[in-house]
Amino acid sequence: MKRLLSIELQKIWKNKASRVLTVTYFVLLSFIALIASIKFDIGFFKLDLAEMGIFNFPYIWHFNTYFAAILKFFLAIVIVSMMANEYSYGTLKQNLIDGMSKQEFILSKFLTVVLFAFCSTVFVFIMSLILGYSFSSYTEFGIVFSDLEYLMAFFVKLVGFFSFCLFLGIFVKRSAFAIGFLFVWNIAEGIISGLLHFKIFPDNVMAGKITQFLPLEAMSSLIVEPFSRLSVVKTISTQIGVNDIKDYSVHFSSIAIVLAWTALFMFLSYKILKKRDL
Repeated sequence: MKRLLSIELQKIWKNKASRVLTVTYFVLLSFIALIASIKFDIGFFKLDLAEMGIFNFPYIWHFNTYFAAILKFFLAIVIVSMMANEYSYGTLKQNLIDGMSKQEFILSKFLTVVLFAFCSTVFVFIMSLILGYSFSSYTEFGIVFSDLEYLMAFFVKLVGFFSFCLFLGIFVKRSAFAIGFLFVWNIAEGIISGLLHFKIFPDNVMAGKITQFLPLEAMSSLIVEPFSRLSVVKTISTQIGVNDIKDYSVHFSSIAIVLAWTALFMFLSYKILKKRDL
């Protein structure tokens, strides 16, 4: 496994575009810390995001993983390009000639996906600890390390999303078309969700049960938006008569659905590669 992973990392690092995108991704992740410096003071309107509690433990785990997940598209481009370049530069055929099996080839790609997701998770974990101990009003051990399930959800979300991108890279073979296909798929899921919620099942209950099995929707629902959890937002909602009934928990069923899609994407990737004439 170490040999397979080493081969993939060398390919990525030798490609200038992939190298720049990877570095840019982790640099942008660190920019979450800059949110603490955002302050508005306009007459009676004053806003200090750090003082609002966005970096309080354990809320910070929810907030940081939600925002960090938005940046996953930078690595998605790297994953798609990683596969597309195999066809463009002929390295896939050369790897197979050198003795690598198609199964090992897919495994090497998946190991790279898992490594990217793991490094991202560790990076967010360390950054959250630093920000939390710098700004949080609560630093007790039990509070600091509660709600860590958001990190697990973040890791699973990235593995699932990157596996989907890898599948598209193998299926389409061109990075631009694969990225385009990803956006089209996202729009298609939005249309399906809209039809289910507003036309077929207006009560939203059955629609929600169906849409939770759509791949991108399943990944998205792992970590729901964190803003309405803030005490200041809850206070405003209570004053205007809006009751917050949203479920912010990370559910095992959601994780299981994403893992099932991940396994399916990797299985289909292998089947396509196995049958395709290279």
